[in-house]
Amino acid sequence: MALRSKAADLLERTPGGDLPESFGYSIKRRLLGPPMVNEQLRHQRLSNFLALGVLSPDGISSSAYGTEEMLIELLPVFGIAAFTLILPMTGVILFVMLLVVLSYREVVTVYTRAGGSYVVARENFGPRIAQVAAVALLIDYVVTVAVQIAAGTAAVASAFPALGNYVTEISIGVVLVMCYGNLRGIREAGKAFALPTYLFTGSVLLMIAVGLIREVMGNLHPQDVHNIHGTYTVGSGTATLTTVAVIFTLARSFANGGSSLTGIEAVSNAVSAFKPPEGINARRVLVAEGVILGTLVAGISWLAHVTHAIPYVSGFPTVISQEAKLVFGPQAHFMYFVVQATTALILYTGGNTSFNGFPFLTSFVAEDSFLPRWMTKRGHRLVFSNGIIVLTVLAVALLYFVGSNVNRLVPFYAIGVFTAFSMAGFGMARYHHRMKEPGWRRKLVINFSAGVLTSIVVVIFAVVKFTEGAWLIVIIFPLLVFALIKLNGRYRLEAQVLEDLGGRKPPKPPNYARRVVLVFVDDFNLATVAALRYANGLRPTVLRAVHFVIDTEQADELREAWLRAERGIALDLVDCPDRRVPRAAGELVAQEASQPGTQVTVVLPRRSYAPVLGRLLHDQTADKIARVVSRIPRSVATIIPFDEQARLEVLADRQAIRLARVPVPDGNGRGPGQPATRPGVTPIGAVTRGGKATVEGRVHSVEIRPVEHSCVLACRVTDGTGEVTALFYGRTHIPGVETGSRILLRGRVGVQETGLVMINPAYELIA
Repeated sequence: MALRSKAADLLERTPGGDLPESFGYSIKRRLLGPPMVNEQLRHQRLSNFLALGVLSPDGISSSAYGTEEMLIELLPVFGIAAFTLILPMTGVILFVMLLVVLSYREVVTVYTRAGGSYVVARENFGPRIAQVAAVALLIDYVVTVAVQIAAGTAAVASAFPALGNYVTEISIGVVLVMCYGNLRGIREAGKAFALPTYLFTGSVLLMIAVGLIREVMGNLHPQDVHNIHGTYTVGSGTATLTTVAVIFTLARSFANGGSSLTGIEAVSNAVSAFKPPEGINARRVLVAEGVILGTLVAGISWLAHVTHAIPYVSGFPTVISQEAKLVFGPQAHFMYFVVQATTALILYTGGNTSFNGFPFLTSFVAEDSFLPRWMTKRGHRLVFSNGIIVLTVLAVALLYFVGSNVNRLVPFYAIGVFTAFSMAGFGMARYHHRMKEPGWRRKLVINFSAGVLTSIVVVIFAVVKFTEGAWLIVIIFPLLVFALIKLNGRYRLEAQVLEDLGGRKPPKPPNYARRVVLVFVDDFNLATVAALRYANGLRPTVLRAVHFVIDTEQADELREAWLRAERGIALDLVDCPDRRVPRAAGELVAQEASQPGTQVTVVLPRRSYAPVLGRLLHDQTADKIARVVSRIPRSVATIIPFDEQARLEVLADRQAIRLARVPVPDGNGRGPGQPATRPGVTPIGAVTRGGKATVEGRVHSVEIRPVEHSCVLACRVTDGTGEVTALFYGRTHIPGVETGSRILLRGRVGVQETGLVMINPAYELIA
């Protein structure tokens, strides 16, 4: 029953109708939904309130782990004094944050196109130097996904300790879910993505306020860190330490605390998404984000100072979860879960920010020809699918090999972040020095100071975190910059070779007196027949088939099959004793092309398979020959693919059609698969060659074909059972004969390579 249904569907399908979709595309459509068209690529403008919620999760959420990262370095050396030192260390971090925010205020005012520090560096230092910023941002986006997701999972594990053994698996699963969601085309421009920011900010500000009130009232007490197990070691103090060791520890703590500044640049990467005036609105949102982030970092550090919330080696319970439990106490224990839920939510949302920024950045860099061009293509759902997949693979690999632990991931973090800050600061300083607009000296000092300070942070981080993983970034960073510049050089060389005409009139095509077409054949099969049909359609002066003899028995079998087929095309057998077929092919083509006024076209039949299977079954001889031929003047190679799997499906469909046409006479003597016809009219599918017939159908296509000293009008007519081509020699147009019109043809039916034909038949247009 299913076979007859499929056959009936095939009978209704007209030639040239919708092509069947591939299996892979069908799976993609089911997973990702129907494709989106370009008209759906709308640019949504954000209000300041919505923009703050949508663009700042990455920055604001970093306050959840910045204080904890500083305590991890201070506690083993300074002991209990670390809870006092956390306050001045936080002050230093806030000072750096202030300079960065002031610097980026200038960035969003001047550069209202998305791109952030990459665009700043490109416009002020040139595209090559800008690749330093590009690599810094690319590394930043990858590590941001890993750190934010790991911190979010730590928040979940803090509330539900039973999940602690599966944090890495959970984090990888979350990244994969985000990848899937972004491939489907979710957008960060919506209230759903703004909600976590305001929920987290509100709940943590409430926690800070309640904590301060309880401290003033005298009923918020520090916990005894010496009786807690699983935490980082609490040192005995600095009495036995040298000054160098103390400074080194403070530098490590400062480097860890720099993770609180990540995400500030997100606003500069989306200035064009703001409502006009874009620059002013982006500045306001950036300042608001800086104020909120600074307040949260300061408040969480103060509560750590008061409560002695201590980091655990496992990464959970987190410092902020301990603060929530101690501040709200058993009377308002539900608020503890509120804080944990909003913390996890904003951290996961902050990780998702990279799935928007990374693909857009790679598309910008690829447009400048420093990354592969396929990074610029939008996918099935109008997103940069390739960038999303690359980001997912890198983030999952980082989580798998390093683990879902924020402290182990941080050494990979700040070098990329602060290098981007440095490029933005120095770039804006150069801009102000060059433009000399009103107030340029003050702006130059701010931006130059930000560039210098953030550069110092990069050096500190590379030194103090070198053995913990920063060495990998120190090595990879210059290698990536070098690779991007080399790739750009390759693209520029290709552009010079291809020679863009730039609006000039293209040269006239040469008029060769002798056109030679050589069809290289290895066996006589359907792929060879398809190549011969194509070659014959080129209407060459000379057409020959060529077989390079490696195996004499195979050559004899091919010659016999060729003679039986009677193709009317000469088969040349060329000896190839050293079995170097590409070289022999090149010598033959060069010999033909050396004759004056001759152009040689080599046609190469090739069977197509799935990529992996094709590499296993075949040695890519056609590609090797094509490469050799392409280097010979006045010669060109054309590969004719022949999809065997598709051919098998076509043969199966034809068999189904034949089964569906088995005549089961009805009361009128007509089978159910046959269309109703007028007396004397034969269905095209039932026409036999060599005799006269009268057929009726709809004109499917009209084509003018050149022939020697004349032309022929070819009309393809279908009636649901088959098709026939009517050839009207010497005609270029027949009034009323056009695509879609119905026509009745009378004449003798013949067969050509393209199917049934009727030459100069009598015709009648049917209304």
